[in-house]
Amino acid sequence: MTALLRPTPDGFLRAGDPHLVISGALHYFRVHPQQWRDRLRRLVAMGCNTVETYVAWNVHQPAQDVTTFEGIADLGRFLDIAAEEGLDAIVRPGPYICAEWENGGFPGWILADRNLRLRNRNAPYLQLVDAWFDQLIPVIAERQAARGGNVVMVQVENEYGSFGDDKAYLAHLRDGLLARGIEELLVTSDGPARMWLTGGTVEGALGTVNFGSRTLEVLAMAERELPAQPQMCMEFWNGWFDHWGEQHHERTGGDAAGELSDMLNSGMSVNFYMAHGGTNFGMQAGANHDGTLQPTTTSYDYDAPIAENGALTEKFRAFREVIAAHRDLPAYEEHLAQLGIADHPATLPAGEVAIEKVASLRATERFTRPAEVHPTPPAFEDLGLERGLLRLSREIEIAAAEREGRTEISPLKLYDLHDRAWVYVDGVYVGATGLDPAQADVPHAERTDATDPATVELTPFADRLLPDGGHRTVRVEILVENLGRVNFGPRLGERKGILGGVWQTIRYLNDWEADAWPLEEMGQELAALLEGAPALAADSDSDALPVLVGASFEAEAPTDTFLDVSAAGHGVAYVNGFCVGRYWNIGPQQSLYVPAPLVRAGRNEVLLLDLEKRPTALALVTEHVFVTPGV
Repeated sequence: MTALLRPTPDGFLRAGDPHLVISGALHYFRVHPQQWRDRLRRLVAMGCNTVETYVAWNVHQPAQDVTTFEGIADLGRFLDIAAEEGLDAIVRPGPYICAEWENGGFPGWILADRNLRLRNRNAPYLQLVDAWFDQLIPVIAERQAARGGNVVMVQVENEYGSFGDDKAYLAHLRDGLLARGIEELLVTSDGPARMWLTGGTVEGALGTVNFGSRTLEVLAMAERELPAQPQMCMEFWNGWFDHWGEQHHERTGGDAAGELSDMLNSGMSVNFYMAHGGTNFGMQAGANHDGTLQPTTTSYDYDAPIAENGALTEKFRAFREVIAAHRDLPAYEEHLAQLGIADHPATLPAGEVAIEKVASLRATERFTRPAEVHPTPPAFEDLGLERGLLRLSREIEIAAAEREGRTEISPLKLYDLHDRAWVYVDGVYVGATGLDPAQADVPHAERTDATDPATVELTPFADRLLPDGGHRTVRVEILVENLGRVNFGPRLGERKGILGGVWQTIRYLNDWEADAWPLEEMGQELAALLEGAPALAADSDSDALPVLVGASFEAEAPTDTFLDVSAAGHGVAYVNGFCVGRYWNIGPQQSLYVPAPLVRAGRNEVLLLDLEKRPTALALVTEHVFVTPGV
């Protein structure tokens, strides 16, 4: 068999004809499956002839003994729809994808082996990858152009030059793709300089580069380092993603379109990253680490030309105009009519979402039920908990000490906390500790959340915990939250939990009950807990935290909407039992996109689990709400 795309010194040939790859990144796992065709048609409307997607291993293998290619994980159906819409496909199976996705796509359960080292040729890691590829690659291989499908390009690893230089590892992955039936063009992608390319390229795979600006400079470099081949920008960073507590990113269409024009005029193929960003549903957003963790927001709009809800932006029209100089495209309105799409999808009308009931989660069975005892606080990975919360509890003795006329109680110290903890002592909420993205603009040396151990002060609560002085036994409960495993850089493979242990005065505290809360799967359970719990009084205080909040809205038909959670604190939201995602009032994102397939005609149930405050209002809005953190 002959690959459909053939590289030559003068550019790509597709079935023997000169060809510019004009591709758009669209991740099937960030879009509701019922909207795949709509979003792919929007790529076609922009002028793309190709779609690119990563494959997120953790979506397909959420547990070691579970593999799925159904629903949002139905990669084969996504590629088939793309083929029906006339798009070639580039597939990037990893196993590492970065993508601002939890753990760079690696399942959390593989980290249960504390000695496992990712992204090199150590045998235990390669055994896991090979077993996964045995299941994944046939799905891709049978859809190659050589077999009548639309896959024309498959990537070996991803930006490996930004992580390591184990050429034997890259060769193992390359050979594994070939052995499992990949016949189309193999490629690599790396940063735009020799330092990245020397680590990330491998013989037998075409090197491509990733960048967002200075196109002509990058092209000159690529022609030096990757001579006598077609040049391609595998990731044209035409926008950017957001972290909680930092600024919302925007980039003008004119600026980005100028870079695109330089690429196409120079004969350089391109893949827009992103063409349509989509949503980090549930708690699957990853995190960067630059001295401290930087968790990524639920919205992955990316300031892409096709917005999170499918709206066609000014950037879309600017890109389309550039592409039209290189491809014959129908007139804009005519093209949309042919494809059966609107430039702005309908949304529900704006309006209040009435809060119907608020209850304390701590008053329910989920917070009080007994759990298995572990000698030390287990990591999430030890329990097979991918994402969510871990409840730790045990009894301890606290004692009063008189110093300078006041009663003091020794603090609790949480060593190597990943990432944030809420602590309760005998029903008293004594505070949250750990990561605080609200300090994002504070110099690292001055950040109070960058210290280890994270300290929980009990002295401010001495009057309530030890009103008569002396000592007594109290129950400590700690909720530990995973805010997203690192997806890029040397801290990849980060474990979650209180990894060093809990220290009191002179020793570690052992024998903790540990109860895993996989929040993405708990929508129905939390709704039942809310229904059975007594309603909180309007003047309830912080001791009631965390709270469950029930609300609803009406819809005439399934239609897109945005849930405004700006008057809430920090937690996760569910619509009709589906975990839409994490929210946080520190910004910049203050609303959650709710795609039409999650909305039903009639009554729609909204549920919030809020860890930090009692929400005072909820609303539907017609577009995203962003704020400037700290303002």
